[in-house]
Amino acid sequence: MLSPAQISEFKAILDKQYGELREEIRKILLESDKEQFQKLAGEVHDMEELSVADLLVDLNLAEIDHLLKELHDVEDALRRIREGRYGICVDTGEPIELERLKAYPAAKRTTRAQAIYEKTHVGETHPSL
Repeated sequence: MLSPAQISEFKAILDKQYGELREEIRKILLESDKEQFQKLAGEVHDMEELSVADLLVDLNLAEIDHLLKELHDVEDALRRIREGRYGICVDTGEPIELERLKAYPAAKRTTRAQAIYEKTHVGETHPSL
């Protein structure tokens, strides 16, 4: 079980990650809008080229989708802190290993439970955009 000091330390780390992720997403969206689409749209001469331009912009959105998943994980971890459930596996109710939390503070499962989850949920994707 984590001490109040440890929980406070992880909360500070998660708060910082939350801000950094939001800023990174904002920057990518601004750069994508300014650079890629405007450049590509300026070169478009017909509908097929417009489709290619849209596809290239969508590739950048895959990176944003990944960052949004991370942001969601951090938000969930901060909610678990507020609710007094941080550091407890959502599947087993067991304490999450301290080493795992240090490596990934937003972890919501023990290493063993995460491995089982990944084996049973292969290929499951939930786009966030």
